[in-house]
Amino acid sequence: MKEYLDELIALGVLYAPKIVGALLVLVIGFWITSWLTRAAARAMVRTKVPLDLSNFLRSLVNVLLKVLVVFSAAGIVGIETTSFVAVLAAAGFAVGLALQGSLSNFAAGVIILLFKPYRTGHVITTQNYTGTVKEIQILNTILTTLDNRVVVIPNGSIISNAIENFSISTERQLDLTFSIVQSNEIEKTRQVLQQVAERCPGYLTEKGIKIVVRELPTNAINLAVRFWTKNEDFWKATYFMLEEAAKALDEARIVQPSASMNLQITNADTEQLLNHHSKN
Repeated sequence: MKEYLDELIALGVLYAPKIVGALLVLVIGFWITSWLTRAAARAMVRTKVPLDLSNFLRSLVNVLLKVLVVFSAAGIVGIETTSFVAVLAAAGFAVGLALQGSLSNFAAGVIILLFKPYRTGHVITTQNYTGTVKEIQILNTILTTLDNRVVVIPNGSIISNAIENFSISTERQLDLTFSIVQSNEIEKTRQVLQQVAERCPGYLTEKGIKIVVRELPTNAINLAVRFWTKNEDFWKATYFMLEEAAKALDEARIVQPSASMNLQITNADTEQLLNHHSKN
């Protein structure tokens, strides 16, 4: 019994300083890690790094520094870090195979944060969802729809498909189609539509108005009216044109077939989201 006790005391004398040293390294190392992480976050704020990218980088720096601290503590205790790294590499490989989808979402998240096809607060359409980007996470993007539904979409699905961003451009082209019966005069109709378009709120006069024949269906003529507006005035201009053009064509006794006007781009959710976004 005394031999075992002596052995235990000997081991304690041998490893106690190492264990105490390792604990000190962990405590002090984690404290330094927190301080460096906060310092990095402040530096990114000063250099105006985008919020989404700064959050990701801050988390990455924090994790890497903590891993280094743990390896340092393990080395002090006497654990062979080379074996430890080999075990971690094997485990990482196995986990990687099991999480291929998550890794692709991770890579897609990095691409989104670096190349910025959209940012937090932008109104986008992707994967048949239209909403305001609430948050860009490293694996997912969170959208808030008009009716306040929260949609979580994997970043890999977004990157591999089309993204329509309504918030990047400051200007947008209005494209409306008006139909008249073939017996009407095209030039007279063009003048009426031109006068209405010139009164349209948000119309950018420097880019002009184009009114052309779009197609000639049976017993009708379809005229396209195109002009540019500011992004926030797009739907206001659209509704103004539809209502005022209908009144003006009626006053000019220009006959319109049934279902005479067709808006080429219609999306009520997008409209309301953009209006809400422009107010904010």
